[in-house]
Amino acid sequence: MSKKKIITIGGKPGSGKSSTAKKIAEILGYTHHSTGKFFREIATERGVTVTELNFQAETDKGVDEAIDNKSKALNNNSNIVMDSRLAFNFIPDSFKVYLEIDPEVAAKRMFEDMKENEERQKTESTYADVLELEKNAFERYESENKRFKTLYDVNPSIHDHYDLVIDTGAEGNTLESVAEQIMQAYEAWLG
Repeated sequence: MSKKKIITIGGKPGSGKSSTAKKIAEILGYTHHSTGKFFREIATERGVTVTELNFQAETDKGVDEAIDNKSKALNNNSNIVMDSRLAFNFIPDSFKVYLEIDPEVAAKRMFEDMKENEERQKTESTYADVLELEKNAFERYESENKRFKTLYDVNPSIHDHYDLVIDTGAEGNTLESVAEQIMQAYEAWLG
């Protein structure tokens, strides 16, 4: 039986999920999907920040259901790369990648990205400094983990769920080198 040509990429905030997924999709000619993008769209519709929407989602199950249903629908497709904290759970036959990163390194990356990324500027809070962003990202991450445990009895941070784990903040790990590591492991996985 041939394996599904679907790569799911999860990881901590600031680990490079979206950038990596876009790069892999570009290399393979696959379609890229992002639950982060879905989430920002809902935040924009509701006129709130991503952080505010995260806390709303703790009591409004409709937020996660809308996003998760979009993810589940992709299970029947092929030639896609999905960046999502829960896609490994909804698309279990995918090649599953987890991007790890130190929270301080992640906060610095996100702080720099927010200066240039217009999409994030529209839907995320403004931060006085890197420490404030790091605190906010951690709170958002904890809120998500709490919801995922309640809704699906799953912790997306457990490395055993994945076929490949990469520390994107490690010395020498650039976007290109991370993409190369994923491509090599994916080709081996496909057989």
